[in-house]
Amino acid sequence: MEADVYRTLEKPSAEILFKDRKSKFFGYAFPIDSEAQVKPLIEALRKQHHTANHVCYAWQLGTQKVLYRANDDGEPNNSAGMPIYGQIQSFEVTNVLVAVARIFGGTKLGVGGLIQAYRMAAQMALENATIIEKIVTSHFQLDFDYPQMDQVMRAIKQKNLAIISQKMEMGCTVVISVRQGSADAVFGMFQQMHRIAVKKLD
Repeated sequence: MEADVYRTLEKPSAEILFKDRKSKFFGYAFPIDSEAQVKPLIEALRKQHHTANHVCYAWQLGTQKVLYRANDDGEPNNSAGMPIYGQIQSFEVTNVLVAVARIFGGTKLGVGGLIQAYRMAAQMALENATIIEKIVTSHFQLDFDYPQMDQVMRAIKQKNLAIISQKMEMGCTVVISVRQGSADAVFGMFQQMHRIAVKKLD
């Protein structure tokens, strides 16, 4: 896979259920863009499964710089969060949260059994999700005057760049999205143009 392409989920997966010795493990996978989205999703699952003893989860964000967390939510150390995270890694997805709500069935599964069950529920949730490829992009802001409009628009069309927003007042401001693999070349191209200011936004 190219360096500026990553795999993520198209939309939240439908609930799956994995059973082991009467314990029920409900698995979910969600696409996320920020860590702030994790807590509300987990709280919603706690409300939905108010009899669940544990809602364990793992998430990962980012492509070049990867952030991740794994949470056992009271299960024995590394018996839930890390097996879930292992599935995120094996499916090679990012910007994703996988959560498993467990309703205890009266029989203890032991650490090995828990690891197996959480791994299985996470795997089933991800198998049930639609995985898509997305392109990592950079955003540039171009500032110029009306006489430069043709030149700028021609370059945008030629390079097949996406316009995110444009403001035409006294001067013109256009924000474009550029595939990361060609970001430096595009930045250089606009930099060389006369009377056009270009700056990177992210």
